[in-house]
Amino acid sequence: MNTASVSLGASVSSQSRIMQLALAALLGIFVVGFVGFSHIDAVHNAAHDYRHSMAFPCH
Repeated sequence: MNTASVSLGASVSSQSRIMQLALAALLGIFVVGFVGFSHIDAVHNAAHDYRHSMAFPCH
């Protein structure tokens, strides 16, 4: 009987990690910049309600 072990994600290159960090940072900037400071009431209110539902003080 043969058994094989597969390790997924064991060797992730540093370039891949840098790309992941960069994309996560861009997503964060988009969320804070667009949603947090949006003049569109529906978008701003949705973000505001979410902050309250997560017990995050926002004012």
